Amino acid sequence: MPVNFRIADTFTDSLAKLTGEEQKLVKTTAFDLQLNPASLGLGFHKLDKAKDKNFWSVRVGSDIRLIVHKTAAVVRFFRTTA
Repeated sequence: MPVNFRIADTFTDSLAKLTGEEQKLVKTTAFDLQLNPASLGLGFHKLDKAKDKNFWSVRVGSDIRLIVHKTAAVVRFFRTTA
């Protein structure tokens, strides 16, 4: 079953707050995730304290994370944190 990717408004809002170089890193990571959602190199970490257990953090750089909501069928980009 193919995975569908969706972008939440909160993602684009948080992306706009980053520098141009940081935006480039986030977009590259999001693209890599779309090419291979199972890639171990992306550094997925489950957000243990989230009420919904489908929230994950994906490492973009040493101080930037991409927050995603991941199920078997859909990955939704929610926000970036820096």
